Amino acid sequence: SGMKLEHKKFNIRKTCFTVRVMEQWNRLPRGVVESPSLEVFKTHLDMFLCNL
Repeated sequence: SGMKLEHKKFNIRKTCFTVRVMEQWNRLPRGVVESPSLEVFKTHLDMFLCNL
């Protein structure tokens, strides 16, 4: 999908906050990522996380 964030090749540890966030963001379903508003994003994210 065009919304994926890519890892850059820097000397960053795998425990770095930004690296962990990118990995989690890329695992989200398209319906969550492409939400039309912040409010809809929060609702979709809550529903996704409750179903894990």
